[in-house]
Amino acid sequence: MPSEGHRSHNELRGDVYGSVVQAGSVHGGIHIGAPTPSVRQTPWQFPPLVRVVDRSSELAALERHRARAARDGRPALAAVSGLGGVGKTTVALSWLHTLRRQFPGGQLHADLGAQSPDGPEHPGEVLARFLRALGVPAQQVPTMLAERTVMYRSLTADRSLVVLLDDAATAAQVRPLLPGGSSVTAVTSRRRLPGLTVDGCYPVHLEPLASDAAVELLTDTLADGRVAEEPENAQALVELCAGLPLAVRIAGARLAARPGRSIGTMVRSLAAEHQRLEALAIDGDHNVRAALDLSYQALPPSAARLYRLLGLHPGREFDTPVASALLIAEGTEGAAGTEGAEGAAARSLDVLHEASLLVDAAGERHRFHDLVRLHAAARAREDESPEERAAAARRIADHYLASATRAEEIIDPQHRTMARDYGSASVVVADVGPGSEAALDWLERELPNLMAVIHQARSAGFPTVCWQLADALWPLFLRRKFYDDWCAAHREGLAAARDLEDTAAECRMLTSGGVGELGAGNPDRALEMFEQAARLFLGRGDRLGQARTLNYRGLALQRLGRTDEAVAYFARAATELPANGDERAGGLAGLNLADVALATGQAEEAIRHAGVARTTLRDAGDTYNAARATTLLGRAHLVLDRLDQAGDLLSSALATLRGMAADYETARALGSLAEVSERRGRTDLARTHYREALDLYSSVGRSGSDEAEAARCRLRRLEQDEPPDER
Repeated sequence: MPSEGHRSHNELRGDVYGSVVQAGSVHGGIHIGAPTPSVRQTPWQFPPLVRVVDRSSELAALERHRARAARDGRPALAAVSGLGGVGKTTVALSWLHTLRRQFPGGQLHADLGAQSPDGPEHPGEVLARFLRALGVPAQQVPTMLAERTVMYRSLTADRSLVVLLDDAATAAQVRPLLPGGSSVTAVTSRRRLPGLTVDGCYPVHLEPLASDAAVELLTDTLADGRVAEEPENAQALVELCAGLPLAVRIAGARLAARPGRSIGTMVRSLAAEHQRLEALAIDGDHNVRAALDLSYQALPPSAARLYRLLGLHPGREFDTPVASALLIAEGTEGAAGTEGAEGAAARSLDVLHEASLLVDAAGERHRFHDLVRLHAAARAREDESPEERAAAARRIADHYLASATRAEEIIDPQHRTMARDYGSASVVVADVGPGSEAALDWLERELPNLMAVIHQARSAGFPTVCWQLADALWPLFLRRKFYDDWCAAHREGLAAARDLEDTAAECRMLTSGGVGELGAGNPDRALEMFEQAARLFLGRGDRLGQARTLNYRGLALQRLGRTDEAVAYFARAATELPANGDERAGGLAGLNLADVALATGQAEEAIRHAGVARTTLRDAGDTYNAARATTLLGRAHLVLDRLDQAGDLLSSALATLRGMAADYETARALGSLAEVSERRGRTDLARTHYREALDLYSSVGRSGSDEAEAARCRLRRLEQDEPPDER
């Protein structure tokens, strides 16, 4: 024993768990094993519940997954992913809070810190906190991750526990934190975490709220009647917030802090795109921009660069070739550079999708949430030099110009006679084929982006792209009749050509744009444009260009009801165009003469002009307009009641036009062929042709045209005469 002068005093207070050794002197190796604690502690760690809006389908899916897991006798694991601020934690908590009575073993919650400036939490540190919360004294928590994992699963093997793992970075970070037994675990992450699928995880990806639900959330946040007083402004406000719950709540909180402020005032303050992200912040800790910055900062450098460059894209959605165009190395030419950019783009797009910064759109396309698009553009302004931003914008424009030009070549090889100017030697061209129908479909699908480039090009410093892209869209406009876009594109193109003092381009914009104005029902404006072009051609000494305007002026005069003047212009064009080297345009003039003759009851004269025109156009390789001439021949024979000849001609024209995706001209041929069938007494076939014709008229926005109305009246009459047993 120690002497009195060296007496030791040991006193233990409170509860002691595990082995206790009290000794004076100890000699030799001592090994003490600490058994798993037998005293249980029930943690209730979840934060308070916030009201969830319009997530009933997601909550129901999560609960169905839990019920299935319970029936199978296994733990339930679900991952809720989505954009920062979309409400992942709110949805997870809304589900898990309902399970408290069914899971009396407690609730564990950890913020895994995927977006933390200090980096994600190590699972070992989280496990240490979980073990202490479950009753393990700090000194008995093992030091090694594997030992902590074993102890955690042992402690939870017979407990009905609910766990929320918030803001996870990776599946590997989550896996050691999965409890044993019949527990339920919800993981939230901005990433989709596909690696958890092997652990039986059920994925739920959240999209922004629909408009009505976002208004409901604004009402819940504001709660003072202003939403009911200003419903239209409330709708506009949530649209500016793009349905992102965090943005809606911030806007509502800012309004709540200013009781005298109208929702309309907030709408006006958010309307300026470059200020919107800054306006959607409050109290320093709720901030849309900060939430998106965290996601951006977690990206690898290549994906981060693509993200900010895509912020320069002028449209709402895009496909992979655009991303390739942005990443192609300056000075790289040929297939090797393009293939390298395609691979890098595909990999980076996958990263952006996994980080919930991109959303899938139809047809393997991609789009930004509106606020994410603004954030990407802001990062481009901050992290890219003005020179690189300008070069990237030009690569986007060149990609669309080159791709539209390729589609133009496929659809209408006779049209393009003017050069295209690209900003660099490395231009990525989309796969727009094969065939004219696929090329037309590509142009129609990309039309919003093509128009966005046209509207941006002048201010961005590449006016040549503006008018050349409008020019490349001619086949689409001619066949599918997007008159509003047709006229708008050529107005921009005309202004660009004038800025450049490029008379040839100005003439092309005046003539092609005038045809669009004619189709849009503005013959006076069209005639004015054609006459301006004629004066420019005359001033340049361009006799061929001036002769081409004769056809166009005749069309405008015909629409204005000045038929005699129109015929005179067409006749001059039919003579002067071949004399100046353009047989094809002369054939078109003959086709116009045939059209006037048929409209004025001169069927034989129409047949004469249309026959000559068809031969000329066919010899010139203009299959489309030769088919139009064949349709007109068939209609003329129909007027003369020559049904066999009319049927043969119209069927021939129809076969050609169907293969060219020329819906408007196909509808006209079908309407006349239906009339042939009707006169022959084949009413079933006539009804079929009329219905198809009306569908095609509708598809090109011409359901209100005279031809469509005539087909509708004939079909209505046939359907009224249809026997009851055939209906």
